[in-house]
Amino acid sequence: MKFIDEFRDQHIARELAARIARAAGRPLTFMEVCGTHTMAIARHGLKALLPETVRLISGPGCPVCVTPQADIDRFIALGKLPDVILTSFGDMLRVPGSRSTLERERARGADVRVVYSPLDAVQIAREHPDRRVVFCGVGFETTAPGVALAILEAQRSGLSNFFVYGAHKVVPPALEALASDPEIGLDGFLCPGHVSVIIGSRAYEPVAFKYRLPCVIAGFEPLDILQAVLLLVEQATARRAEVETPYTRAVLPDGNPGALKCMYTVFETGDAEWRGLGVIPGSGLQIRPEFAAFDAATWLPPLEEIQKETGCECGLILKGRQSPRDCPLFGAACTPANPVGPCMISSEGACAAEYRYART
Repeated sequence: MKFIDEFRDQHIARELAARIARAAGRPLTFMEVCGTHTMAIARHGLKALLPETVRLISGPGCPVCVTPQADIDRFIALGKLPDVILTSFGDMLRVPGSRSTLERERARGADVRVVYSPLDAVQIAREHPDRRVVFCGVGFETTAPGVALAILEAQRSGLSNFFVYGAHKVVPPALEALASDPEIGLDGFLCPGHVSVIIGSRAYEPVAFKYRLPCVIAGFEPLDILQAVLLLVEQATARRAEVETPYTRAVLPDGNPGALKCMYTVFETGDAEWRGLGVIPGSGLQIRPEFAAFDAATWLPPLEEIQKETGCECGLILKGRQSPRDCPLFGAACTPANPVGPCMISSEGACAAEYRYART
């Protein structure tokens, strides 16, 4: 387990932890809704610094993890078509569908390529005008503007062979679904940093005000996270519910208006299925009708019957009802070398974080 290296930061971290312990007058549970936070908390051993009265649990902050199995099956079905070049970010390749993965289909001859930007997929479409090039659109508000920009660039360039299969999601409706679930019993949210750069701090006000839950946006350094936890504890102890943003060096109240304008030019909100959370109204981003020519869903081949996963507890982990160690497969049948579910596969998954940094 890697702790904070700098002596000065160690001293400040201990001071923050002591203040958290003094402020926490009752047991409190906070959920981080960002995969990067999950990894940072595990990597720096922050849970070991917190008092027993303060518990951090991981939520649906990993976009790969919350993508339902049905969408994975659709990606695989598209990739198996002989005239299709399927492009994706690397984390998606090993996520299991009902019967296969993109990685296995590539080994069997499917043209599946890892790209680092949706614009890379647009360039591949330019270079292969005789092939249909599909980009797997997975992510939250952080990546959706880039995908929207790729569609606008394809339209500007007159490309008729570039497509997106969209499975993008927006975070605030998921927070409302979690906040309204009495079985989880949350006292506040550690809100995501990257997403908040795009959507801004005001996006969380309905959650804070309607459900009386503190929301604090944190950066990704250990001291950022501990400072945010202290603010959450102080709010919860005082029975306040506000949106606070100590991460002011990156997050503005209204976010990034340019990115939001680009995103909502191409996408509109609609219902979406989340792994573990089910269908959440208004939580998905769907390609608008005026951009239907770039929507791979319009010619998606029929799917075989979806086979439900057995044994994997990713759904319950994403909902905060279980920890990775509660899953009977964790560390035995399911490891990074032989992952069973997306929470172990993704570089931002809760199981991957627990396995890598907190097993011993």
